[in-house]
Amino acid sequence: MRKVGLYLEAEPHFGGTFQYNQTMLDALASLPCEQFSVVVGYTSDRWLPYLHNRDMQVLRIERGTVARALGLFWTVAGLPMGLWRRLTPLFHPIARALLREKCDLWIFPSYDLRSYQYPVPSLVSIHDLMYRYEKRFPESSSGWASWNRERINSCNSRWSKGILVDSQLGREQMMQSYGTPAQRVHALPFIAPRYMHSTVVRDDFDSTYPSLPKKFLFYPAQFWWHKNHKHLIEAVAELKKQLPDLKLVLSGGRQNAYEAVVRQVQGLGLGDDVIFLGYVPDEDMPELYRRARALVMPTYYGPTNIPPLEAFAVGCPVAISGIYAMPEQAGGAALHFHPDSSEEIACCIRRLWTDDALCAELSEKGRQRAAQWGQEQFNARLRAIVEAVLHDENG
Repeated sequence: MRKVGLYLEAEPHFGGTFQYNQTMLDALASLPCEQFSVVVGYTSDRWLPYLHNRDMQVLRIERGTVARALGLFWTVAGLPMGLWRRLTPLFHPIARALLREKCDLWIFPSYDLRSYQYPVPSLVSIHDLMYRYEKRFPESSSGWASWNRERINSCNSRWSKGILVDSQLGREQMMQSYGTPAQRVHALPFIAPRYMHSTVVRDDFDSTYPSLPKKFLFYPAQFWWHKNHKHLIEAVAELKKQLPDLKLVLSGGRQNAYEAVVRQVQGLGLGDDVIFLGYVPDEDMPELYRRARALVMPTYYGPTNIPPLEAFAVGCPVAISGIYAMPEQAGGAALHFHPDSSEEIACCIRRLWTDDALCAELSEKGRQRAAQWGQEQFNARLRAIVEAVLHDENG
């Protein structure tokens, strides 16, 4: 009997990270109980509804404010991490709680800032090295953020037993960037979050979104510069004379580059054609995708992304950047363009807006793609990775 732990620190407002944690929780719950025992450590009581009626041990872990602050100081000061790992069992509440369970492996599904600080066998997630590959954006090139990510990732590469990435390209990037041995980097592609499979539509949906057009393109994304709203809006402006009924709906918190996007929309005279929904709760996302003509996602970041998987799950046609591992993720079920080219984006939009047969074809291909890789396949792949990491540990 092998004992596997899952450390849950992400909270609901973490968005996709929180959903990925839920996916991992479901996957561990599917491990055969005659071979594995599972313990779940959580730091927030917001996890309790998701842990109810689970056939697994659960324990509340205190974060330890002072210990975390000391860890940050130790990291910033560049002091030896090996020494810190030897010291944490003496005083750090997280390290002590994890060690007390004597797990053969602890899984950290979030991009965890401190997993390498605890002297436990760990499997950690690193889904994004774009700060290395897309340095032109302020969110990538910030001195502190870049330095901190480098430190975290190099330490995880040094101290973890295994690393989870989103794709084969992500695996290659991890090995290239940090020299991580190939046998310790494991590709575990994302799946659509569980809420995308809900068919429930709340009674007040239409009154909650009164500005929602009958026909619209959809782009759900926070307003980071790398999300590339700029070229998408340029493409919409280019097409308005040909397609006067063209509408674009954007969701995402009003922060980061939001004000710049609003100014661009107003400057191009698109105030009636680009609708800002603000933050949208998870339970409303399936209906927005179902009503959308298509998802158009011109992001520069990858290697892969969650929104196309959400769209595939409900049969919403997809057009997305054709860079990094995004074409591999779509598997022929989406249109692709270069995110630098508003002309290419406009070409894809024109086809999606005017060609019903194309949209029907992409909708069916998306559903088929979603059926090929879901929770069942994710569960099986994670089990294989866990067994491989445990085997290597024994070796």
